[in-house]
Order: sequence, then structure tokens, then C-alpha cells
Amino acid sequence: MFRRFNLWSQKGVLDKLFRDLSTESDPDWLFIDGSIVKADQDSSGAASDDTQAIGKSRGGNSTKIHLAVDSGGLPVHFEISGGQVNDIVHAENLIAHSPLAGSVISDKGYDSEALREFIEKRGSRVYIPKKKNSNTGNIDMDWCLYQYRHLVENVFLKIKKYRAVATRYDKLARNYHSVIALAFIMIWLPMHCD
Repeated sequence: MFRRFNLWSQKGVLDKLFRDLSTESDPDWLFIDGSIVKADQDSSGAASDDTQAIGKSRGGNSTKIHLAVDSGGLPVHFEISGGQVNDIVHAENLIAHSPLAGSVISDKGYDSEALREFIEKRGSRVYIPKKKNSNTGNIDMDWCLYQYRHLVENVFLKIKKYRAVATRYDKLARNYHSVIALAFIMIWLPMHCD
């Protein structure tokens, strides 16, 4: 069974299926966030020169899932990185590979003028609160819309019910990426059943 999964992972079968399902998203709002997943001690040490998206910190080995969800709380794009990587590093990629949204909403971790300009150039409104040390404050924030940011957190709660997602056991980043894609497919499937 693992050999077949490994082969599908090499060919990107599950990732392609996830991308196909997510083309039917509701692009009115786009929520982005990241979540850390603990990596099992046996998950590191792959016999490969490629980076395997496992970071080291005081808490041990970890991987971070960077996620974008649509207005209905369905995943549309994700990336993985080492657990020590800041969320803002993957923000532009998340937005660029997601359907064009009317509004992009996120937490203070994504507070960056460069990111705001990137989003506005794409034609979307930005709802990211500024940090406390900001001089301009949060004059243009739509706090009512910001409350719906829980939709991205809900997706993390759903996928972390799967043991293979909640704790990373895979040595290869591509295999763990496929495991996450499979979890997102499970979220999308009820939308396609009659």
C-alpha cells in the first residue's frame, strides 16, 4: 500500500486531484494562515539532498502548513515549510496561486506594507490588522469580516483529526504534502456528492 502511495506522491496524483476539486471555490473572500505540526523523531533523516520541510526549534522538529481558504471555508491552496519559517514568507505565493478574491483577510502575522501592495495590485481589498507598534492604526479594518477568519482555523482543526497530518511521520516532504492533499480532498468531497 505504501509503495502505491509513494508512486502517487511522485506523480502528484493527489495534489492534482485537490487542485481540480478546488477550482470550484467561492472567491469572494480569501483567508490565509499557518499552523505548526510536530514532526515525529523518525521523520527526519531522509536519504535525499532536498530540503524536507522539517525545521528545528526548541520544541523539536516541526513542519508548518500554510493555507488559503475561500469564503465557504474550503481549502484552495497550501504549501509546507519548516516549522521555524515565518508565515509572511509564503503569503504572496498563497495569494498568487489562489483564485482572485474580492478581499484577503488574515491576522497580524501578515502585517506588511509590501504584502498589502501586492494584494491591492491584484485588485483585492486588504483586511489585515496592523501591529500595535504601527503608526497608522487600524482605521480601514472591517472587524465584522475579520471575525470570519475562524474559517481557516476550522480547516486546520478538521485535518488535524487525521493522525498522519497531526503528527508528521513522513520523511519526504512530497509524501507529507500528498497526505495533506488527501485530507483536503476529504473536505471537498461532500461538495461533489449528490
